Amino acid sequence: MFAAATAFANATLTPAGDMKISKKEITSTASFFQYRSGKVLMEVLAVRAPDGTVRTAFNTCHVCYSSGRGYYTQKGDLLVCNNCGNKFKISQVGLVKGGCNPVPIGKDLKTEDADSIIISKALFEEAKPLFLNWKTR
Repeated sequence: MFAAATAFANATLTPAGDMKISKKEITSTASFFQYRSGKVLMEVLAVRAPDGTVRTAFNTCHVCYSSGRGYYTQKGDLLVCNNCGNKFKISQVGLVKGGCNPVPIGKDLKTEDADSIIISKALFEEAKPLFLNWKTR
């Protein structure tokens, strides 16, 4: 049986079920943080942009998500879609919406301070449909 929510890989779960990511862990190489809600596994990617900010996005997109292979792998300074092969500059994470790009988690969708980023359980619940077939193929 699955817990209501679980966070993996250097992220912690707050008592409210929100994901908390330490900014000190984030570099120019993408970090991937998994979150489970019920039976659905989801993933956030975080990267330190050239301007020093930490950018976040869901590791899926609005185009390829239903394929089971709509997630990204980093190759150099690019993220590459494992379904269609679209290449996306890592410096654009969190900025570009739509198409085959990681689904941004912008400033209006998260809470952050100098040390950490918090992504709400409610946002994960909203994103669940994007992950129903995620990494199934």
